[in-house]
Amino acid sequence: MDEQQIYARLTEIFSDVFDDDIQVNPELSAKDVDGWDSLSHIRLILTIERAFKIKFSTSEIGKLENVGQLVALIKARA
Repeated sequence: MDEQQIYARLTEIFSDVFDDDIQVNPELSAKDVDGWDSLSHIRLILTIERAFKIKFSTSEIGKLENVGQLVALIKARA
């Protein structure tokens, strides 16, 4: 799976989790999205794990600062 496919799938997931049309890009972070709180973060991560059939460790999730880092992690696992 290449980065373009990952971003396309993440765009669908973000739109579903946040009920908004969000343009996902490498610099996107929680501060850029209205309603991205701790509960929606958990929903987002669980939905991503299911969609890509992967599991993240707590330390991996804690180190993520933006979507670009998330995509790199997904790409490394897929």
